[in-house]
Amino acid sequence: MVEIKKGHPLKAVLFDMDGVLFDSMKNHTLAWYRALSSREIPCERDEFYQYEGATAEWTINLIFERTYHRQATKQEIEELYTLKSKYFNELPEAGPMPGAKEVLKIVREHGLLPVVVTGSGQQSLLKRLTEEYAGFVNASTLVTAFDVEHGKPHPEPYLKGLQKAHAMPDEAFIIENAPLGVKQLQEAGADLIYPDMSALQKYLPQLLAEPHNRA
Repeated sequence: MVEIKKGHPLKAVLFDMDGVLFDSMKNHTLAWYRALSSREIPCERDEFYQYEGATAEWTINLIFERTYHRQATKQEIEELYTLKSKYFNELPEAGPMPGAKEVLKIVREHGLLPVVVTGSGQQSLLKRLTEEYAGFVNASTLVTAFDVEHGKPHPEPYLKGLQKAHAMPDEAFIIENAPLGVKQLQEAGADLIYPDMSALQKYLPQLLAEPHNRA
């Protein structure tokens, strides 16, 4: 999905990480499911697609409130997230999304700053992000779960991303994934929807060159 807002000339492009730069969503959902199931906390693997972009604390508290009618303690959150990270790191490494690096190159060629905005705090994946996409992503252009109090869909992560890009909302656009399907993006008001990053790669130069997208 690409969301382009008309207004001032573009300065930046905000990228999600999971499902956009890495094919990692299936690993996240399985790791969460295994971690909670190992503590006999009722859950379904597919439900974790709904929480994509949210912080670990938010995800755990949601399930605790549903199951135990209370929020998790700090110790419970730390233990469950440590366990989730263990299961995540045991899974086969998630590969980069085909076409993602090419999209980043196009963004740079058009003089725009790529900023990655992720709800993830998975250190192994964040390390791979800066290695796999060296030259495009670094600490100054990265917003993670450690930088925000509220994960997506709360606006705070993307507002932080705009701050790092020194851009106003109408000076940037967002590239997000659709963990629950395209219908969710349509209902959320996405301007343009593409099936994958390779398709976006094909059409992005034209989109960025169109005057109505630049002013």
